[in-house]
Amino acid sequence: MSPRWGGGKTSKDTEEWEEFLADTDHALWEVLKSYGWRRKWWFILGSISGLISRSMDLIPPLLLAVAIDAIFFDEQAFNLPLVSQAALPDDVFWQFSLLIGLLVAIYILEAALLWLKNFAWGHLAIHIQHELRVDTFDAMQAMEMEFFDNKQTGQVMSVLNNDVNQLEGFLRRNVDTGIRIFVAVFGTFTAMMLLNWQLTLIAVVPIPLLAIASFYFVKIIKPKYVDVRSKVGRVNAQLENNVTGIEVVKAFTNEDLEHDRIEAASQDHLDANWSAIKTRIKFFPTLNIITGIGYLLIFSVGGFWVVYGPYGPFTLALSAGVLVAFLQYSQRFMWPMRQLGQIIDQYQYAEAAAQRVYGLIHSAEQIPEKEDAHELAAVDGEITFRDVDFTYKFEDEFDRETVIQDVSFDIEAGDYVGIVGPTGAGKTTLIKLLMRFYDVDRGSIQVDSHDIRDVTVESLRESIGYVSQDPFLFDGTIGENVAYAHPDAHEEEIIRAAELAGAWDFIRELPDGLDTRVGERGVKLSGGQRQRVSLARAIMKDPAVLVLDEATSHVDNETEVLIKNSLNQLIAERTTFAIAHRLSTVRNADTILVMDDGRLVEEGTHEELLELDGLYANLWRVQVGEMDALPQEFIDRTRERRAQLDTDDD
Repeated sequence: MSPRWGGGKTSKDTEEWEEFLADTDHALWEVLKSYGWRRKWWFILGSISGLISRSMDLIPPLLLAVAIDAIFFDEQAFNLPLVSQAALPDDVFWQFSLLIGLLVAIYILEAALLWLKNFAWGHLAIHIQHELRVDTFDAMQAMEMEFFDNKQTGQVMSVLNNDVNQLEGFLRRNVDTGIRIFVAVFGTFTAMMLLNWQLTLIAVVPIPLLAIASFYFVKIIKPKYVDVRSKVGRVNAQLENNVTGIEVVKAFTNEDLEHDRIEAASQDHLDANWSAIKTRIKFFPTLNIITGIGYLLIFSVGGFWVVYGPYGPFTLALSAGVLVAFLQYSQRFMWPMRQLGQIIDQYQYAEAAAQRVYGLIHSAEQIPEKEDAHELAAVDGEITFRDVDFTYKFEDEFDRETVIQDVSFDIEAGDYVGIVGPTGAGKTTLIKLLMRFYDVDRGSIQVDSHDIRDVTVESLRESIGYVSQDPFLFDGTIGENVAYAHPDAHEEEIIRAAELAGAWDFIRELPDGLDTRVGERGVKLSGGQRQRVSLARAIMKDPAVLVLDEATSHVDNETEVLIKNSLNQLIAERTTFAIAHRLSTVRNADTILVMDDGRLVEEGTHEELLELDGLYANLWRVQVGEMDALPQEFIDRTRERRAQLDTDDD
């Protein structure tokens, strides 16, 4: 048996996660279309204010050209575009004062529009981020349990947090910048054409070179950013795994080993990120060189033009003022081209994040619910399994494990049902199928004669209370955990549930009682205390069907007796399933289901099963210490089963 270094999933799982999510080449556009449309007025406000502010940025160079040619060098008459000559002053002082006043007004108005633009885009981005995170979380909650079986928690957290934040940053900074670049290029090009269309042709020479450089950059950088997002998820997964298991790490003094694992995962991220960075740092200097060539061409050609007059193919007049304005426009024309490279860079990074978010929201692994599914109301608790088969499916489509085969049984409402069998026999899986954590592959499961696939998932699970063998408590107070199903419950109701679960005796001895904080996953409580709080939580729900999955496995014998005595009345009022390794727990059950290798092999009461002298009888002999009475066949089968379990863990 080889060890699972790294605590589970490997880099191959990370690649499969990416393959699972990358179901569209335009995920970012889909996200923007879906979520941006809901707040289209903020988009319009931000876009219009940005357009106007950027358009106003084109006016100062024109005013500078007028000042140079008409006031400083007196080469032409003072005039302004779109303004009647009769409305302009004749005195040079007032002409110059008018230009200064216009510049002041333009800069004040531009600043106001810039504030409005930033406000609108910031409002849009953070609200899309909020809605996207909530929708992604809801989609994650709707997933079948197989999704969580095959994905690491840190990977899911990376999508919910890092990728959603990446999209918010792109929306807040880069979408608006892209619009402003378009306006700057189009508006500047128009202004340059109006000033001197021949010199404008020189200004556009670098554009094909910029387009070619950008094309190859996108082609190279896109897979690198996908790899970077993947490696971020892997680092998060490893960190989450190690922080969750910190008690085991310390107990085994394996800090150095975990350091090596984190270092390896971080090094993978570093290598992927550095590869992307090296591509970027080659790309942007290339843009600077190309745009620099464009500026140099304008200065050289335009300078000769001003000094020597029209020459060669250049036939139009060119004044010093127009050349100065042209040089300023060329910077406004070329600089957006360089910014466009940054937008392309950030777009590819955001696209990689959007593929993960979009893939999670639109995953086919969500629990299917029929459009005409009805509510399951007034549940009595009659349960029927009919010819049920189920197979666990893993990332590899050929990696499957059949755990339930042809299982059928009928349970009357109010029955106390024990489910027993060897480890890995499929006991817990039966209950997970009942709660639709998974869907059956064949057959049907009915509650009160309703196929559970015909009712809403919410109403089905509301009718079932579940206490797992490894109880999970949320970081909060004991009272909040007990009242999880009914957060508005009164303290008396919470105490009553705690009493029935045998938890009140230890709770009232705590300094803060019900207000005692349990810590993450309930780490401040013992295993037995967590189990009793979890049981109280299920009792508080008051379900029609109660499931106890080894619900007393972490308590001592005395506490188990107290819990059982408290539960007698509760069990009598509802259908109860008790999964147990300690057969004494279900000795008085109305029906005991005996599972072996995914099949229901025996069914009956304790006495009936002992008389049958089959698997249950042999398990009972093990429990009461009658080892000498065990048949060799049972011992051999147990040895084979243990070997198989070890192989599955390999």
